[in-house]
Amino acid sequence: MVLLSIGNFEVLPLRSTFMHVIGDELTWLNLTELLRSAGVAWDGVLIMPVSDTEGGPVEDIVARTELRALEKRVIEDRTVINEGHFFDKWGRRMKIEEAQPQ
Repeated sequence: MVLLSIGNFEVLPLRSTFMHVIGDELTWLNLTELLRSAGVAWDGVLIMPVSDTEGGPVEDIVARTELRALEKRVIEDRTVINEGHFFDKWGRRMKIEEAQPQ
């Protein structure tokens, strides 16, 4: 997960972490309560699921490695955000689009 600040023509990564989610009982309200503990005002979140070969959770070291690679890719190219699940703070799905010069 990468917490993001969303401005008029920019999306900036703020903080990131990984978590293991098993099942489907996590609500948007529960998730946002967890994300509040990051201690930063955020406008959006990128969720990039990673699973092992059998569809289960990966080891922590794999999750950390994947997260560092994701952070680097997002910093280099914001459109990488579209490869995952991008939501605003109200849970609405978002998409990054290239800004056209005026």
